[in-house]
Amino acid sequence: MEEVPGWLETLAERVRGMPVTPMFRPPASGGRAAAVLLLFGEGPLGPDVLLIQRSSRGRTHPGQPAFPGGGVDPEDDGPIAAALREASEETGLDPAGVRVLGTMPELYLSHSDNRVTPVLGWWHTPCVVHAASPEEVESVERVPVRELVDPANRIRLRHPSGHIGPAFRVRGLLVWGFTAGVLDGVLGGSGFELPWDRSRVEDIPPDVLNLAAR
Repeated sequence: MEEVPGWLETLAERVRGMPVTPMFRPPASGGRAAAVLLLFGEGPLGPDVLLIQRSSRGRTHPGQPAFPGGGVDPEDDGPIAAALREASEETGLDPAGVRVLGTMPELYLSHSDNRVTPVLGWWHTPCVVHAASPEEVESVERVPVRELVDPANRIRLRHPSGHIGPAFRVRGLLVWGFTAGVLDGVLGGSGFELPWDRSRVEDIPPDVLNLAAR
């Protein structure tokens, strides 16, 4: 079993108390409990993170890159159990190969009315992953951190509402919205982030918007 790298232990400490921006701040009440797994491993190109491309036929956030995850079911023992279960169902991940390092503050997704707890994990014993639930997941990617922090892969996207948020173009994926916001904050605390041109602002492509609006 590989030891947790020092940078990830430091990151786990930092994100526990990470401030929540007003856009993702949960309301006083309401919302469905949910969880996502931010799973870091060591791949051929260095540290990487597990992302999925949601099915364009799915009911929730169709066609969008995301962290594995979903709703906390009554039989789950909280968000950590839910994140691991969902990741297993969606990607074939073996939870025995994951060491959970902690959770981030709860974040609210108004579009789906979900209160999401991000769970940070270390993939000490990687296994083969794939789109284990084709009706929900189209593909699974281990995205190297070095590609995420590459300034050439970073932009900001403008929503028709006027909101502008971080985004990444990696492995043929356009990562935006909630997932990109979490990645942006996590990478900022990881020590790997590189200076990038925040003046690169583009409109969200119409096809991406149309899928998101479903």
